Amino acid sequence: MPMNFDLNDLLAFRAVAELGNFRKAAESIHISQPAFSRRIDKLEQALGARLLERTTRRVNLTAVGRDFDRQLRQILDALDTTLLGIRGVAATHMGEVTVACVPSAVNYFLSGVIARFHERYPRIRVKIIDDSANGVLLAVSRGEADFGLNFIGSQEHEVEFETLLEERFVAACRRDHPLAKKKKVTWAELAKYDYISVGKTSGNRLILDQALAGLAGQPQSLYETQHGTTMVGLVEAGLGVAALPSMAMPGADHPLLVSVPLVDPVVTRKMGLIKRRSTVLSPAAQQLYALCSDRQVKSK
Repeated sequence: MPMNFDLNDLLAFRAVAELGNFRKAAESIHISQPAFSRRIDKLEQALGARLLERTTRRVNLTAVGRDFDRQLRQILDALDTTLLGIRGVAATHMGEVTVACVPSAVNYFLSGVIARFHERYPRIRVKIIDDSANGVLLAVSRGEADFGLNFIGSQEHEVEFETLLEERFVAACRRDHPLAKKKKVTWAELAKYDYISVGKTSGNRLILDQALAGLAGQPQSLYETQHGTTMVGLVEAGLGVAALPSMAMPGADHPLLVSVPLVDPVVTRKMGLIKRRSTVLSPAAQQLYALCSDRQVKSK
């Protein structure tokens, strides 16, 4: 028995899955909200399953809807690629790529790659899921992101991990702080000052706890946050010092902050590209993945 829906119904579902709102989704495909609702009802009836959960403020995907959305994105990407091949006009590339990324890698790595990608493919939309290391890994594992940039995942059997760089942890402090003029700082020296750390659920916290286990005189936090960007803000405000991956710190020309290498011991983390082993990337996602891979840099 044939399914009683068409491409327009599928595009309507993708719009509401992306925007989470019927009015905005209807506007995005230039139809009225009643007509939009009829398309969604028609699709759900044809599939015999409820795809969306509606509330007064937002629309959420059901478990079936999330699975359908993941598969539909791959189908639509493949269709777009096929049509482009038939037309033979590379300049008309369209599509969407979703990248999950830890915030520290967005500012000082991914933003530059996306700029190059946009120059080549100006009509391809890039969606960034900026989240914690665990959140990034989960987004890739669930198929919510095409691929990710992360410092965890190398031990996961279902995930491919391609190392891009290895960076060390540095002492973050203000330029007017006593540590700022040192060429290197030990963890024992860092412990003498008010210390800002990340919470125990952070991937960076796990790396540091493992590396510093048993170390006498290691820093004890006076302030604790959940994100490195918040730590940078607290350091900039003069509330204390912190240990951060070098990528999370602004450049050497920053007027207020400075990074000093931490030693005894030197602690590093590897940043890399992650994707599911079972995933075949869409052409658009593969192009962005390749640009990230090409931008491998030396240890910071």
